[in-house]
Amino acid sequence: MFVYEKKLQYPVRIARPDPKMAARIISQYGGPDGELGASLRYLSQRFAMPCGELKGLLTDIGVEELGHLEIVGAMIQQLTRNLSCDDIKKAGFDAYFVDHGAGVYPTSSAGMPYHAAGMQSKGDPLTDLHEDIAADAAIMQEQQDPKSGLKNG
Repeated sequence: MFVYEKKLQYPVRIARPDPKMAARIISQYGGPDGELGASLRYLSQRFAMPCGELKGLLTDIGVEELGHLEIVGAMIQQLTRNLSCDDIKKAGFDAYFVDHGAGVYPTSSAGMPYHAAGMQSKGDPLTDLHEDIAADAAIMQEQQDPKSGLKNG
């Protein structure tokens, strides 16, 4: 059961399209440690938790990750709107546009489509929580990498 409010909690308002930035952050949507994988990971792992409080916690986190998916999707859409073919090609985002046009598609920055093999649900609470922490740590490190052009926070 989900309740969906038809507005973003934190509306995305990007004034200027930037396909280079979109090409970098698309992994946050559907990359190996992105929001799609995180939401499915938590919502799948909840079933093996030994008590109701932990099941509820992972359900809450999984739903929150779905909200992040919507925010990142809005960012990608706004960063790629109304681009010329030259803008797309110059940004190196042309291969993505060949297959997906202006659609937001779950993929990594390297062009690898999302696949469930990138997440785990082992049925052991400690193993699953360890995997969750590792995936979140990978995203934090990526956001703090000065070469990525992204800043955490």
